[in-house]
Amino acid sequence: MSHKILVVEDDADTAAYVAKGMGEAGFTVDRADNGRDGLFLASDGSFGAIILDRMMPAMDGMAMLKALRAAGIETPVIILSALGTPEDRVEGLTSGADDYLVKPFAFAELLARVQLLLRRGGSGSAVVTHLRHDDLEMDLLSRRVKRGSRTVDLQPREFRLLEFFLRHPDQVVTRTMLLEGVWDYHFDPGTNVIDVHVSRLRRKLDEGGGKPLLHTVRGMGYRLGPES
Repeated sequence: MSHKILVVEDDADTAAYVAKGMGEAGFTVDRADNGRDGLFLASDGSFGAIILDRMMPAMDGMAMLKALRAAGIETPVIILSALGTPEDRVEGLTSGADDYLVKPFAFAELLARVQLLLRRGGSGSAVVTHLRHDDLEMDLLSRRVKRGSRTVDLQPREFRLLEFFLRHPDQVVTRTMLLEGVWDYHFDPGTNVIDVHVSRLRRKLDEGGGKPLLHTVRGMGYRLGPES
């Protein structure tokens, strides 16, 4: 398993942020700020994974990805993009990406996805389009949530909140984790915004008489799972 990561991103601040974090996690990082240079670097197939911005000068991320796959290079690719509609995600995945992460993102989630790709070997096997827990199911492409046979209508922030819980099932999720992972805050705003959204999400999930899935862990945070 190669510990070399290629970051192809034209925004200097984002590229530096990702490269620094990956370096601290033990990876060797190369960088390119456009798809043409990224394609040149990636063509030798020596990287364990590629973190690829979608919109770039010279050659955009989608064109670079298609050129890589046409050349038979199966290095796992995670697309980073501010374009987050279901259609955007589907286009990225069907063009050969192994995962698709919408900006703004928490670095901890990006790192976890890279590590997952490396463990599974890429080649499309790590694409996650559904998240499930008990009778709760989330379709990341259609942005639909169901509990049993019932559709759960969520606002965009509620959807992101539930996605975070589903990616950390049976774990205590702290307020700090939610502020960074869902709100992209790296400070505590000193409001009850998390409590309000969790309460609203819990109410929507429990409508119809299902057993409670989202629990408050006093003094620590919240947990998605059976009541302990």
